[in-house]
Amino acid sequence: MARKKKQENKPMIHGKEDMSFFQAMGVTRTVIRPREEVDIQLREDRIGRYFRKYLNKFVFVEFSPEFIASNKAGELMKGVPIPLRKKEVKEFAGGHGIDFLVLAENMAWVMGCDPHFKYTESYCKILKKLYNYKLYEGMMKEGRDFAERGEMDSACIHFRAALCMKYDYMHAMYSYARACRVMYENSRNEEYIGRFKAEALDWFEILTETHPRFAMGYYYLGYTYLNMGLYGKAQLAWGNYLKFGRNGKDRREITKRIQQIAHPVAIEDGCLKIGAGRYEEGIEILEPYLKSQFNDWWPLHYYLGRGYVQADRIPDAVAEFKKVLTMNGSHLETMRELLSIYEMEEDRANIKKYKEKIALIEAALEEERAKLVEETQKENKKLEEEEPAPIENPESFDTAEVEDYEKDHPEEAAAGEEADDEAPDGEGTGADEAADPEEPIAPVDSDGSGLRKGLRKVMKTKKK
Repeated sequence: MARKKKQENKPMIHGKEDMSFFQAMGVTRTVIRPREEVDIQLREDRIGRYFRKYLNKFVFVEFSPEFIASNKAGELMKGVPIPLRKKEVKEFAGGHGIDFLVLAENMAWVMGCDPHFKYTESYCKILKKLYNYKLYEGMMKEGRDFAERGEMDSACIHFRAALCMKYDYMHAMYSYARACRVMYENSRNEEYIGRFKAEALDWFEILTETHPRFAMGYYYLGYTYLNMGLYGKAQLAWGNYLKFGRNGKDRREITKRIQQIAHPVAIEDGCLKIGAGRYEEGIEILEPYLKSQFNDWWPLHYYLGRGYVQADRIPDAVAEFKKVLTMNGSHLETMRELLSIYEMEEDRANIKKYKEKIALIEAALEEERAKLVEETQKENKKLEEEEPAPIENPESFDTAEVEDYEKDHPEEAAAGEEADDEAPDGEGTGADEAADPEEPIAPVDSDGSGLRKGLRKVMKTKKK
């Protein structure tokens, strides 16, 4: 725990001049964000609206004073309502008792649905008091089982619950980011796609910042950037993958990808330079691509046109802007650039022409936008109220790459486990105090729960 606190108090490093040799090589953390940006209990919840429907399956009860007095986490349970499903309420009221692991699973669902839930912090303290790190490993394993079956809502909820228990847990960060990626790739709802894409990007970035030697974080981060058209960032992420990745097949794939995006990276750099006012440098980079396979890429002509305007090469600018409109006939920014030129030249005919075109396109876009908003609202209501069908042919969530990483870096895994031997309030929750995952804390009248299965997997993994 001391090691962890020391790391969190380190100042943010802004540039290579402030880094040690190893930091500059990317071996240790070089970016430390504020806790409220990386802790799922504190940060903005972009996608929680799609999971809160599952909270309707629970009712909340409090333990009796007698049970609290007999339980080693009793002090933490006072005044904390515990979630039960409808069938469990009948068992509870009938005096049969419920396996505490079933209650732990229920707490995991509630935390995962809403990390900002009033009692999330209390649930974490109770579970850490009764179990050790094996519990959130069980949540993560159960989440991966759901993902393998294409039940992505349930997978995300379990990964989010594990992150509530340990906000910097590498396995859960990686799995959660990948699950969000799968979910936006299998949706047609623009708002849903935007929210899950932003969440995936954030967590891949946080993963690589928090665990900078974990190669697969950079692998998927590169593809996420590529999907957004951020070629330079994709190149940097994949460069870091090649520093740390050891899988020969994946290394060949990424090496090929880097070669494929070399020209888009250069074009992106030229466009950025023109956008920043360094038009001479930008034009020098972009002009050679007019005689290449990228000649049909309309952003190339748009940014060259802007560069020519800055260089006072107006006829060349007009020619480039008109090429854009042959490829993307409704690009408003290009029309506005042309209108500005014609207004400067007092060309009344073209001023009238482009003002009318702009008005027509704006009206059509507004109508289309209104229709899209209406359709999105209907789809959002459905997504927020109904459970989705499993995704067909989901990605494999094989743990091999994470397990290989831990074999190569046992000190990181050990440090994480040692950090969780101390509760947030200073009370011990180590393995010596942890309840046996196979032993019920309350009388059993249940077939067990998903969390129990996840814990069994953890125990088998540890024995290996």
